[in-house]
Amino acid sequence: MSELLTADRIDEIGNLGSKSPDPAALVAELVGAVDEGRVADPDDIGFALLVAADILEQAGDLADALTLATRAVAEQPDDNAYARGVRGGLLLRLGRTDEGMAELTALRPLLETNPKSMYLIDELVESGHGDTAMEWLTGALDAILERTRTQQHESEDAQDEAAAMIYGLAQQRHDLREEQGLPHDEYDNLADRLRAASDHALGALDDGPATLLFWPQAEFTALLLRWPALADSYPATWDEHRAQIERALVEASGLGGADLGVVVGTAAGLAAFAEPTGSDPTSEETLDEYADSLDEAGVTAWPPGRNDTCWCGSGAKYKKCCLPRSRD
Repeated sequence: MSELLTADRIDEIGNLGSKSPDPAALVAELVGAVDEGRVADPDDIGFALLVAADILEQAGDLADALTLATRAVAEQPDDNAYARGVRGGLLLRLGRTDEGMAELTALRPLLETNPKSMYLIDELVESGHGDTAMEWLTGALDAILERTRTQQHESEDAQDEAAAMIYGLAQQRHDLREEQGLPHDEYDNLADRLRAASDHALGALDDGPATLLFWPQAEFTALLLRWPALADSYPATWDEHRAQIERALVEASGLGGADLGVVVGTAAGLAAFAEPTGSDPTSEETLDEYADSLDEAGVTAWPPGRNDTCWCGSGAKYKKCCLPRSRD
């Protein structure tokens, strides 16, 4: 029997994508594993199909990409909003505007309740429906602000979630208007005030530094081989490590954090840092001090633009790599 298809291998294929000399072989590997029941975790079947659909889309085969996205929707009946968003975008790009808009419009309420639903805006913009994207962003802001005015007795958690939603929507709308060359309006001014306030608020955060220590895949492996005791401090796989970093940055941003970023560590660098003082490389204090020492060497700012290269070093676009990990 052929090997099982693991989540790590799906990620690896997704990072290769259209850069592979044979993207068709990657699609065949993914779809073949699904068809033959060789996906290690059944919950990853939809994920595998969406990665295959993305490779086909990058190659210009929108019709077959749509077929796979539709299969992904069927494989995730209880949690298929993202797959439906991808399908809606593909329908738009195939000229099936009524169907595509119907799919995305059904998901539109998520913009008022789920901070991870910005992929709906991406699909609209990439399909040439920037005006509709602007309308939806404005409508979501209107709805959330009205809700905060009329529901004065919401829990503290609900208030924090609403504040994070307002911040994210306002910034996305602001960036989109800048791309379209539109003048500032009331919500743009709000976005500027929120961003300025977040700079001040960052200093008061108690949840950790603005810069997080990230280990590239080879270094993550070397780190745990050299100091096995660190296995208790880090996730089981490198993929989970970068997903954890992405989620932590999203949460810090939602709390008002600004000037966020990552610094890249190396096992050799950590050893060299700890050796002169005899520090324990596996202690949290040493790791924090090592991360601080790297700040001066250069911080990779977070988040990158959706179409920019991902911060994790995969070479893939952020929107196709670590951005979706914050939706898990």
